[in-house]
Amino acid sequence: MKILALDTVTEACSAALWIDSETIERFAVAPRRHTELILPMVGELLAEAGLGMGDLDALAVDRGPGSFTGVRVGIGVAQGLALARDLPVHPVSSLAALAMQVAAPAVVVPLIDARMDEVYWSVFERTGPGLRSLEAEHVTPPQAVRFPETGTVVGLGTGLHAFRERFLTMHPELIVHDTGEAPALPRAADVARLAAQEKPEQAVAPEQALPIYLRDQVVQRKA
Repeated sequence: MKILALDTVTEACSAALWIDSETIERFAVAPRRHTELILPMVGELLAEAGLGMGDLDALAVDRGPGSFTGVRVGIGVAQGLALARDLPVHPVSSLAALAMQVAAPAVVVPLIDARMDEVYWSVFERTGPGLRSLEAEHVTPPQAVRFPETGTVVGLGTGLHAFRERFLTMHPELIVHDTGEAPALPRAADVARLAAQEKPEQAVAPEQALPIYLRDQVVQRKA
């Protein structure tokens, strides 16, 4: 199985190739340079692997939530590449990709800064190589995040970084996965790993690979 994965939904930009359980990746923290970097990254990966687009079985793309502009860039590039070769696409949650960075078994709360004093968040159980969803994706103020009350709970991401003290006051037992000053960011390598775990029939046609804008959905429900 050969999957090309893209991630542009935060300040990070990355592309990865999944080739029969092995992954190679290009990754850069480069705000507002996603359109400049993503296609050269794809070209470098394909050249390194000695592959062409026609050798791929599928594409995978981080479909959000995240930066509106970043999500649109990733979806647009994935759709264009997939349409050119009639390849299926696996849309993958940015929150699930972020949760994959916690390797040990745990309940994981990935949090991405949504600006306007809000965070994107969800809850997953890390089980073996994959994830089990325990909570739907949300965009809420930090105080509305529902941390599980039992078990080992790990938090990570730019949302945790932005409101760390508030979250630790809410949930003192929370284990902070992020180290140093740099928060964890979604990566294309994890998008590829999650896509590789899906069945082929879970992929969609390129035009059906759509972005997820949680804030837009909230507005629509209130209308």
